[in-house]
Amino acid sequence: MVSTKRQTHRQAEYACPACKHTVASVLARHKTLGIFVPLWGPGPCRNPACGRYVPTDEPEPTAHAGH
Repeated sequence: MVSTKRQTHRQAEYACPACKHTVASVLARHKTLGIFVPLWGPGPCRNPACGRYVPTDEPEPTAHAGH
């Protein structure tokens, strides 16, 4: 039986590659074969001691599939 519900919860925990702290998941859309599919990716690092720190007043970037 086919499910008609969309998957909206995060699938995995992501870690910052620099400081190894947990970062939030970001949901974006990717167009494949004429339809948009969900694409989960890591969000910005919010650890102030990290070299990849992004302040909370900046908007979160969307994840892209490398295209």
